Amino acid sequence: MNEAPGPGAPGPGAPGPGAPGPGAPGPGAPGPGAPGPVASARLDRFVVGTGRCGSTLLTKMLDRHRDLLGLNEVFTGLDWGMRFTADAVTGAAVAGILATPNPVIQMVTARGHEAEEVTYRFGPGDRHRRGDPLPWILTSTLGHLSDHPDAHWDALSAWLSARPAGPVAGHYRALFAHLATEAGASAWVERSGSSIDYVGDLLDCFAGAPVETGAVPAKVVHIHRDGAEVALSMRNHAFYRLAVQLFYGVMPEGVDPDDEEAVVDGWLGGDPPIGLYGRYWSEQLAHGEATLAGNGPDRLRTVGFEDLVADPAPVMAELAGFLELSDDPGFPTRAAALVRGVPPSRLGDLGPSERSALDEACAPGRAVLARLGVG
Repeated sequence: MNEAPGPGAPGPGAPGPGAPGPGAPGPGAPGPGAPGPVASARLDRFVVGTGRCGSTLLTKMLDRHRDLLGLNEVFTGLDWGMRFTADAVTGAAVAGILATPNPVIQMVTARGHEAEEVTYRFGPGDRHRRGDPLPWILTSTLGHLSDHPDAHWDALSAWLSARPAGPVAGHYRALFAHLATEAGASAWVERSGSSIDYVGDLLDCFAGAPVETGAVPAKVVHIHRDGAEVALSMRNHAFYRLAVQLFYGVMPEGVDPDDEEAVVDGWLGGDPPIGLYGRYWSEQLAHGEATLAGNGPDRLRTVGFEDLVADPAPVMAELAGFLELSDDPGFPTRAAALVRGVPPSRLGDLGPSERSALDEACAPGRAVLARLGVG
């Protein structure tokens, strides 16, 4: 991506600091003597994967391309019944969907836990404090794009609210294009943690919407990582630590189930079985298998996290071609500079019984990857 809006980020329709005026080429736009065309804005691009699989790193790396704006965590924390609704909705309704707080984030931030995905700063000049019902779009998406995310969302919400009723994907697509333009990019790629779980609904939603810009079917990058390492990372990550136990209805030992505060504290402070997180990894892959299997190499590219961090530059060069980005010779090197090497394995921290339970829980997910010809 080109530089995201900094202090005083403009509202919708306003050029950022140093942005060109009407009729002038923006960053990456072909001016006199400039190289090649920019990436097509008519193409929907997504990165999908399980939680803790390296998709955040991959999207940051893609964001280093001059054409591309990386959008983080737009969909995962939204209301599951509304985010891909088949009903026609107004822009105001979509603004409401995006602004609905996520209770897991609220419970975890109230207890002082941090995560790199939460980019809202909760600073002295910010509107919200830890534990407040934080609009979901501020949690990760706009906190990454602006130093003033509250004002940025006020402007974007007003802009969205002026849009008439239509397919929900049309509103998302317009918003993403708008954010890309604000950032000086010509295209966008969206990534949300655990998106492999709902990739079928995501692609159906976007494919079924009339496309104002004449978009063609989406291109998807699927990143996967060894299930045991994913499970260990999830258990050590406050948000997944709580969310997975909540999802499976696991009650912490010795806690009154009617005492909500004690239950949340027990989830975050206890020692949940590692197999639970291996099971979650496997089930996410199972939910996405049919969609991944149904897309050929012209629409789907799969990347192993271990391959990405071991030799990032050629992986990023290949992905730039797959995603139909313009020629940007320095991109693979800029992207590779974000990699800090291969993370150390955590499997040695497990005893034999936990290791066995984790392997058993991950076996179905590994079978999915094998059927897909990866892993």
